Amino acid sequence: MITRYERMIASRYLLPGKGEGFIFLVAAISLIAVALGVAALITVMSVMNGFRAEMFDRILGLNGHAVVQGYGGRIEAWQPLAAKLKAMPGVTEVTPLIEQPLMGSYAGRVEGVIVRGMTVKDIANTRVIAQNVVAGDLKNLQPGTSTVAIGVRLAEALGARIGDEISLINPQGESTPFGTVPRIVAYRIVAVFEVGIFEYDKAFVVMPMQDAQVLLRLGDAVGMVEVVTNDPDNIGMIMAPIVPQVTGQAVVVDWKTSNSALFSALVVERTVMFWVLSIIILVAVFNILSSLIMLVRAKTRDIAILRTMGASRAALMRVFVTVGTIIGGLGIGLGIVLGFTLLYFRQNIIDGVSKLTGTDLWDPSVRYLSDLPAKTDPLEVVGIVLLALLLSFLATLYPAWKAASTDPVQVLRYE
Repeated sequence: MITRYERMIASRYLLPGKGEGFIFLVAAISLIAVALGVAALITVMSVMNGFRAEMFDRILGLNGHAVVQGYGGRIEAWQPLAAKLKAMPGVTEVTPLIEQPLMGSYAGRVEGVIVRGMTVKDIANTRVIAQNVVAGDLKNLQPGTSTVAIGVRLAEALGARIGDEISLINPQGESTPFGTVPRIVAYRIVAVFEVGIFEYDKAFVVMPMQDAQVLLRLGDAVGMVEVVTNDPDNIGMIMAPIVPQVTGQAVVVDWKTSNSALFSALVVERTVMFWVLSIIILVAVFNILSSLIMLVRAKTRDIAILRTMGASRAALMRVFVTVGTIIGGLGIGLGIVLGFTLLYFRQNIIDGVSKLTGTDLWDPSVRYLSDLPAKTDPLEVVGIVLLALLLSFLATLYPAWKAASTDPVQVLRYE
């Protein structure tokens, strides 16, 4: 434990003495550097966590944890399959659906679309769609009324609004003496939604299951059965019993397989960013080291006097360890405040810089998500703080040892 007089000496050494302004400046730079390093780590790690969480929630909220997809895009006897899936341990939701890439046209504009057919009840229960309607009402989406809901980016690309009619073009149309004529059906837009993932908002067209079956000439068949479980991380084990039962008729694809490249890239990027930004703290720690070495040299005479007055080597080590740790601790505290401030105003900062530079810093077509997300993990923040404190403490050991090794006889002989 540090004694009262040791705390007093440490507090006096934190303030600049006569001719020690440069040392104080280096110490202040060290404090600011630690703060910037901690703030950068907290901000970047929170953004990376938020990005992964948002991607996970939105992608799996729309696609489920696994799908049983029929060969040729058809599952004829899907009702017995759905019943088997519902009875499996760990399965919480089973949703039959149709998903087919087609072409969408409006006012001479043509875009590639993905038509998704679901029951009206399932559409209402799909939170990423039902809770993100920006125009219109999903209640108007009824079977037999030739109505659809489309993504907001698709609506912008086509220039379509609520009440307009979009034409869906199915290349697998009717055979005629002149060849196959694509099937073109017009549907009225009754709702526009924004999932928040650019690729989905740019392509998805949602319609009642019966209308999709008529458009694609599927009869009573569906394209796939979507499965949601209570443990996405163990999806392979949960779905294992159904695999042999559907072999030859369908294939089971889970979220880890279909999105493995994306989530693996996020993990790698997150790890690399952590270690790269940790270098900022390491550089700041070297600044603390250099400022303490200069302080020891400047206080050589004071140290010798303290030694002659009875101060032990351990006491002097504690003094300089305390000085360096306080500098690091103040920098960490400032960094925490700065980091959470940046996180709170992150979208405002992005928008402001975009306006000043005239460039879109967060292009949803590149970043997938419409807004910059963030999710702070308290354990990560504690880990960052402990890492910065440990490095700050280690940086104080050598200067403190040099101070404790000062020979008062040699110093005061020439004074």
